[in-house]
Amino acid sequence: MSIPNEFVVGLDIGTTKIAALVGRKNEHGKLEILGMGKAPSPGVNRGVVTHITPTVESIREAIRLAEEKSGVTIREVNVGIAGQHIRSIQHRGVKIRDSFEDEISRQDVEALRKDMFKLVMQPGEKIINVIPQEYIVDNEQGITDPIGMSGGRLEANFHVIIAQVAAVNNIKKCVEKAGLNVLDITLEPIASAQSVLHEEEKEAGIALVDIGGGTTDLAIFQDNIIRHTAVIPFGGNVISEDIKEGCSIIRRQAELLKLKFGSALASENLENEIVSIPGLRGRPAKEISVKNLSRIIEARMTEIIEQVYYEIKNSGFESRLIAGLVVTGGGAQMKHIAQLFEFTTGMDTRIGYPTEHLAAGAEEITSPSFSTGVGLVLEGYQIHEYQAKLADTKPEDTYQTTPIAPAADIPAEPISDDVEETTSELEIEEPKDEMTSFGTKRSSWFQDLFDKTRRYLEEDED
Repeated sequence: MSIPNEFVVGLDIGTTKIAALVGRKNEHGKLEILGMGKAPSPGVNRGVVTHITPTVESIREAIRLAEEKSGVTIREVNVGIAGQHIRSIQHRGVKIRDSFEDEISRQDVEALRKDMFKLVMQPGEKIINVIPQEYIVDNEQGITDPIGMSGGRLEANFHVIIAQVAAVNNIKKCVEKAGLNVLDITLEPIASAQSVLHEEEKEAGIALVDIGGGTTDLAIFQDNIIRHTAVIPFGGNVISEDIKEGCSIIRRQAELLKLKFGSALASENLENEIVSIPGLRGRPAKEISVKNLSRIIEARMTEIIEQVYYEIKNSGFESRLIAGLVVTGGGAQMKHIAQLFEFTTGMDTRIGYPTEHLAAGAEEITSPSFSTGVGLVLEGYQIHEYQAKLADTKPEDTYQTTPIAPAADIPAEPISDDVEETTSELEIEEPKDEMTSFGTKRSSWFQDLFDKTRRYLEEDED
């Protein structure tokens, strides 16, 4: 189901950049990017907003560029969130339905999901997303879509994502101060998975690693179900800081050096490769060995990969990841990064590009650094479509009842006044109080029968 003539905006508030992407699905179900705008992100550190004013200005600039390129006015956005404060838990919800015969409706499933938002969290935390994993109907497990089934007990296993209230509120505040409404807040690795993973990979078992500027995000899928998420508070900016300190250069030069000459494997570089860095204020140029540069990068990347691997092992799904690893994000553009992942983890690795759902002509955003932005647009479309399905369901369809067949059309015979009405000694009258429950009425009926039968037997013995 696609939404014709509608566009969705994904707003990726990252540590190094803020990117706004305007997308629309075509008649083939592919995503067309109508416009993209990006701006530096000086007010965000490791995925968390630390300065409101510069973040608001960057959001406005990214939105302005996206509006100019797309020719549309942006009013609401789907926002991504990351940061060390993110954590996730598994929880099971249960809903006892009024009737075993009625079909399970979409409203039943949505009510069960919304109940998860009522879980008691630690002070300062809130639930930002609840993702169903599988459903259980009357102890029948492994159900992916229970709508239309009959059953009295509906259960579901949920992946609950929790964030700090302050971090979520700061993101909302920045977006609203920029004159926009927040459609939804999505965990960034889940958004990235939407844009770079194949359905076969999710079924086989795969771990997505999104290396951003401030954080490295992990999402594990198996049997088309999200099994584990984690956020590691290290990313590309830490590597730039290491290069800055190790080579005694300024931050801007370290970033350029990493992008142009950086490699994740020192063994792939020759000893005699030298890069000359311009000196400051007339000072002589500084010569830096490319191999030494790679050694600095490899040391930090190995540390990040080991933490990713530690999270994978703790999830309990290490042996089930048949498809291995997919690495995306800005850090995935570094040379030999896939080889270092394979060497450190022993798992097959490929680089993830956000081209799975893109229409032709979007070469500008095929870089792994835009995986989250494209995924946020796709997530926004899923929200639109889900809300449309809920709106299409009529209220009377929520709980269907079994219709009672009309009585046979038998003409009633008139009762003559001359006929004397007779009753037997064992006549039993129905309770006249119609307001009593069925259980009460049935109990009094049997009690009345018992009393009159006893009196009848006693009189017969006499």
